[in-house]
Amino acid sequence: MTITRFDPFREFSTLQDRMNRLFGDVYLRDEELTSRGNWVPPVDIYETEGHDLVIKVELPDVNREDVQVTVENNTITIKGNKSFPGDVKEEQFRRVERRYGSFVRSFTLPNTVDASKVSAEYKNGVLTVKLPYREEAKPRTINVEVAA
Repeated sequence: MTITRFDPFREFSTLQDRMNRLFGDVYLRDEELTSRGNWVPPVDIYETEGHDLVIKVELPDVNREDVQVTVENNTITIKGNKSFPGDVKEEQFRRVERRYGSFVRSFTLPNTVDASKVSAEYKNGVLTVKLPYREEAKPRTINVEVAA
């Protein structure tokens, strides 16, 4: 019978290696995005009780004039640009963590959306795009009559 030495930290070492690989990969992907200068604003997409799709995009410090929304071939595209602050010189910054530059987000729309009635509103740094469904796609209540 062989005697095996018990190492209580062996499993922790394996766990640490796995964590290093996991965060190392994320760090490299994040660095790659930083080097390109592109950023992706976060988006929420949900359906209202009135059966409309709503897209909300967080665009802090982006001017309304720098945002463009287009609908073409069942695809909605939101483009824009977040400019670097002009009131502070680049050499004055000690750390820059927020992203700047151009962005593009595109989403394929279902056939049930009426592209001619899309509306957009920009308020407090949030772009809200409402995509109403076609009338024929909205649920209907059908009255059932009792036969005599």
